[in-house]
Amino acid sequence: MGTVNKVWYITGASKGMGLSLVQNLLNQGHKVVATSRKLTVLKNAVDPVFDSFFLPVEVDLGDEDSIARSFKLANEKFGRIDVVVNNAGYGTGGALEELSGKEIGENFDVNFFAVIRVIQKALPYLRAQQSGHIMNISSIAGFAPGTGWSVYAAAKFAVSGLSEALANDLKPLGIQVTTVSPGWFRTSFATAESIVFSENQLREYDYIREFHAKFNAMNGNQLGNPEKVADVLIQLAESENPPVNFFMGSDACQRAENKIKILSEEMEIWKSLSGITDFGG
Repeated sequence: MGTVNKVWYITGASKGMGLSLVQNLLNQGHKVVATSRKLTVLKNAVDPVFDSFFLPVEVDLGDEDSIARSFKLANEKFGRIDVVVNNAGYGTGGALEELSGKEIGENFDVNFFAVIRVIQKALPYLRAQQSGHIMNISSIAGFAPGTGWSVYAAAKFAVSGLSEALANDLKPLGIQVTTVSPGWFRTSFATAESIVFSENQLREYDYIREFHAKFNAMNGNQLGNPEKVADVLIQLAESENPPVNFFMGSDACQRAENKIKILSEEMEIWKSLSGITDFGG
């Protein structure tokens, strides 16, 4: 068992990166509160030997009372909450013109508003402790988006922006915030259970389908190993001065570096125009 024993609260824990994180944290001696709509899957995926370290909770992330109850149960069982990992999410592919208001709303509700609900219900416990670390799983698409994922990228941009602002607001309370932006990992994310495409598809956007086909073809060949995620997040949680923005995976770092380079060059080109709006400019 690990020497540093923290209590982790993880959403979207029944599959993919979330489930891998749960299993690896337990194996390393940490205590884990895992939330999902599918409690049976969580229970079946974890060895009963970890029962005293593990609390699976059925949570509807669209329901504030359901979330609040899960934190109450976590505090009753373990007495504290050290790390909150907002991991639940799914991708929506399609051109903006193709997506319905319902499709857009559902994507933002899971990927962004659920994050807000979880943080709001976590904060009373973290404030009382004067400690804690909130890790919001964004995506490299929330910093350097690709083609065909406009709404997903927008929701993840919102998560990243929220995290940066919260890092400023919560630091005086002893609470750390990190945006974790992964590249592509070999999880269930690139499958039908984690990706939806617009029901309405216009032939003018057929080129977007080509990008989606490349994404689907990547399944099973992604660079990222989900079994190594726990080690990375543990190191972030144990850091005295963790980053506000963390790009996970060399592919994510490369895309971020490319974006920063393009952004810097663009700013330099248009710098003189930017200054025109100043008084005296």
